[in-house]
Amino acid sequence: MASPVGGAASFAAFYVAWALGYPDGEKAPWTDVLKATARIVRAAGPEVAVSADIESGYGSTPDEVADSVRAIVAAGAVGINIEDSLNGALRAIDDAVSRIKAARAAADSLQVPLFINARTDSFWRLQGATPAEVRHEAVRRAQAYIAAGANGIFPFGLAAPDDIASFVKAVEAPVNILASHRSLPLGELARMGVRRVTFGGAATLAVASTVRQLAGKLQSAADLSALQTDAESLGYQDMQHLFAGG
Repeated sequence: MASPVGGAASFAAFYVAWALGYPDGEKAPWTDVLKATARIVRAAGPEVAVSADIESGYGSTPDEVADSVRAIVAAGAVGINIEDSLNGALRAIDDAVSRIKAARAAADSLQVPLFINARTDSFWRLQGATPAEVRHEAVRRAQAYIAAGANGIFPFGLAAPDDIASFVKAVEAPVNILASHRSLPLGELARMGVRRVTFGGAATLAVASTVRQLAGKLQSAADLSALQTDAESLGYQDMQHLFAGG
């Protein structure tokens, strides 16, 4: 999940996969992902631009990635995340570039100004390299992805403030950072030049943990006091209002 700014919102692939009953990593059937995306677009309403995480592109070739892009656009998305690793390993840079080029060409063929947020997993997946080599490779990939048609860059795993500042200066495109409870405040990230912040699975994991704790209390408790809510809790009518597009 990324912060909605100016009527825009995005969601991580694992939100959809878990909601559909599958693990993350392109394990959810693509047709189910498309249907879920269309439902999200409908629920968000016409004033919210929705960006979808298509993981590695849901395709083994650039042509198949192009097909995936055309399908996700048909589902209503106007932006995508696409990453440069699969099954724990970085793709060759030429392969990753070809896939981004295919995604851009597919969107252009539909006359849709698709926002392509290209994620590089260099900070996460590059094994046996020094920190300086990892930073260099991340910038090299970012610049190549921008030249291929990406609009923004998501350096997954980039966290150190000095590294973030250096990366932002080296990359001539909006930079997306994964935030956690250990990250700098959003205002400081913005002053460093970060233009998009993703919260990853933090919110979902917090909610899932709360639900599991609640289930444990209900299973073991002699009363149902764990179900008690307060004035700030959402109620049935609140949820109805949200899903009615209110």
